[in-house]
Amino acid sequence: MADIAEHLGVSRQLVSIALRDMPGASDATRARVKQAAKELGYSPHQGARLLRQYRRRQIGVAFAPAHATEPDIVESIYSAVASHRLQVVLSAQTRTRTTEQAVEELLEYRCAALIVIGPELDDVGLRDLAKRARLPLVAVDQGPRNTVYDVVSSAGDVGIELLVRHLLDLGHRRLAYLDAPAMPPAANRLEGYLRAIGTVGLKSDIISIDTPDYTEEAGARAGRELLERDTLPTAVLACNDQVAVGALQVLSRAGVSVPADVSLTGFDDSRFASLSSVDLTTARQDPDEMGKAAVDAAVRRISKPAARPALHVVQPTLVVRGSTAPIA
Repeated sequence: MADIAEHLGVSRQLVSIALRDMPGASDATRARVKQAAKELGYSPHQGARLLRQYRRRQIGVAFAPAHATEPDIVESIYSAVASHRLQVVLSAQTRTRTTEQAVEELLEYRCAALIVIGPELDDVGLRDLAKRARLPLVAVDQGPRNTVYDVVSSAGDVGIELLVRHLLDLGHRRLAYLDAPAMPPAANRLEGYLRAIGTVGLKSDIISIDTPDYTEEAGARAGRELLERDTLPTAVLACNDQVAVGALQVLSRAGVSVPADVSLTGFDDSRFASLSSVDLTTARQDPDEMGKAAVDAAVRRISKPAARPALHVVQPTLVVRGSTAPIA
C-alpha cells in the first residue's frame, strides 16, 4: 500500500480506505487507486487482514471432495454467506485425512463457526468435537436432534421410500438394496427401504458393502456380488448415485441390460446422474437448501450463542429417468 501511495502521491491511509471500499474517498480516487494496484500487482495479505479484524468473520467448512454431492453443498454455502458479509475457509477430508484433522486446521484460523459436511463421526464424536471447539457447530447429513450442535439433513428414508413405491408401481417385487454402512446417512436410508418393503409384505434383500468408502468402487463390488447369484433381482436400489454407477458399469459389462433386465436407482441426484450414459432414476436432495440452511444455522448461533441448536430436514424429491422401466 505504501508503494501505491507513493506512486499516486497520496497518503497510505487513503489507499487503505479506497481498497477496502470504506467511506472517505471519492469515486475517482477509488478508481485511480484500484487501477494502480492492478498495475503494480498488489493483492491484499489475507492473513494480516484477518489479524486486524476485531470480530471473526469466517465460517470454517470441512468436506470430502471425493463424495459427489458435497462440492455442490459447498457451492451453495459460498452463495449463502455473501449476504452475511462472511468468508469461507475450506478444509478437506480425504483418504489420509480425518474429520478431526480437517477441523483442527479450521480451528487454527479462529473461525466463528464450523460446518462439517458428512462427518465420519457419530453423535458422541460430534458432541465431543463441539465441546472441544467451543464454537457453533453445524453437522450436515449426520446426527440426531440434540442440545449441543445443529443438524441439517435430508430425509433419506423418505427418499428411498419414494424410489421403492416407484418400482412397485412398475411391477417389481424382487428389490435388492445396496448398502454402504460407512456412509453417514446409511442407516437412515436403509430404514426407509426396510419400512417400504415391509409395508407391502416383501422380503428384504440387502447387500452390505464392507468398505471404508461409498464410491463407485463400492458399487462395483456390490455388482459383482449380484452377478454371482443364480437369479438377479428385477430392481436394485443403491444407497447413493456413486454406488449405483459402480454397479451399473459392472452389470453392463457382464451383458445385463439396465433397465431391460434390471431396473436401477440411486440417491442424491448428483451432476453425473443426468448424463446420457447414466440416465439414473434417483431421489434428489436439494444441495442449495442444505447449504443455505447450514449457513443460517451457523449465523443464528454466532449472533445468539445461547440459542438452542436446531434440526433442519430437507425433503427429497423423486427424479425419474431411463434406468427404471416396467418389469419385463
